[in-house]
Amino acid sequence: MSYLYRPRHSRTDLGRPRLPVAAASAVLALAAGLGVVTVAPSDTIATPAAAAEPSAAPRQTDAAASRGKRPEPGRTPSSPAPSSAAPAVVAAADLELPYQFAWQENFYYCGPAATRIALTARNLFPSQSQVAQSLGTTVNGTNSSQDTVRALNAYTGGGFYSAHFIPGQSASAEDVEELKRSVVNAVGHGYAVVANIAGSTVDDGGHAHAYPGGHYLTIVGYHNGGDTVKIADPADALGVGSYTLSVKKMADWIALRGYAA
Repeated sequence: MSYLYRPRHSRTDLGRPRLPVAAASAVLALAAGLGVVTVAPSDTIATPAAAAEPSAAPRQTDAAASRGKRPEPGRTPSSPAPSSAAPAVVAAADLELPYQFAWQENFYYCGPAATRIALTARNLFPSQSQVAQSLGTTVNGTNSSQDTVRALNAYTGGGFYSAHFIPGQSASAEDVEELKRSVVNAVGHGYAVVANIAGSTVDDGGHAHAYPGGHYLTIVGYHNGGDTVKIADPADALGVGSYTLSVKKMADWIALRGYAA
C-alpha cells in the first residue's frame, strides 16, 4: 500500500481520542508528501489521526428529503434514467470493491471526496476539485443526493445510479431492506454507494462517529449477505478512514436524507 499525504483541514474534535501534539507532529513529519491510499478489498487503511467535522460546519443536506419528500421538479437536476436494466447478480456473502482513498481536502468537500472514492472503484480518478464542480459544491456543502447521482452518472457515462431517500426520522423495515438490496446490487455490479448522513452512530468496533451538520461517505462493500456495510469515510476522526456498520444503523444514519446507488 502506498500513501501520498495531503494535509487535512483543521476541525474541532467531537469527543474522539486524538494524538498528542508532539506525536501527531512526528506522524505528519514522517508522512510528508503522502495522502492518497489505494485499497484492495479487505485492506485496512492506516493514516495520520484527524478530528471529526465541527458541529458548526456548513450543513450537508438533502433539503427536500429532510422535509419528507423527494426534491421538487426543477430544484435539483433529475437523475438520468438507466439506459437499460442492470443484469441480475448472484449476491456473494461478502464483497468489497478496490478503491483509492483520500481525505477530503477541506471542511466542505466531503461530497466531492466521497463521490471521488466511488469513482475510483470504476477506475476513474478525477480530482476532488473537478468533482466539486460537477456536484455544484460550495462552502455550504453539496446540496443533495440528486447531485451525486448526476455527477456519478456523468463520470461513468451511463445511467446506473439513481437517488433513494429515507424520509422518516428513522428508517423503517422497508427502508432498511431497500438499502440492503441497493448496496448488494451496486457493489455486485462494481459500483460504490454514496450516502448523505447526519447525526451520530457507533460502528462495529465500538467507535462513535458524529456529524451533526451532515456528511457524505462511501459504501464500498458489504458482509453477511448485506447485513453489514463497509464504509470509506473521508473525515473519519480516528484517522483510519474505514469501518463497518450494520445496515440498520446505516439506514438510520441516512434518515431524512438520501443515497446514490
